Amino acid sequence: MELSGAAKRLTIVVGEQDRAEDGRHSLALEIVHMAHAAGLAGATVVRGVEGYGKSNHIHTTRILSLSDDLPLVVTIVDSADAVERFVEQVLPLVEGGLVTVEDIDVRHYVRHPGGDPTES
Repeated sequence: MELSGAAKRLTIVVGEQDRAEDGRHSLALEIVHMAHAAGLAGATVVRGVEGYGKSNHIHTTRILSLSDDLPLVVTIVDSADAVERFVEQVLPLVEGGLVTVEDIDVRHYVRHPGGDPTES
């Protein structure tokens, strides 16, 4: 897969306690697996050290106020068409959180040389 030039970035912010429809798996993990199954160029989950959202409750890793619901940021980059199709699948799953789509310009995207040899 080649990706360069105009593209879209999908960013989804959810909490660690947010669950997939089965109730057992992390919603962020479910979104990454859905993106992989959909053949999107890539997805990354980053765990925040502190944040707050609609609830206005601060979640933090600071020792005096440890949180078990830190923010997770899922970032997915692909063509505009692919991201727009995928966001429609994801929106119903995000009951609490933030979903944004931005226009971006991909300057460099090369698969890791040690990647899965079955991927094209």
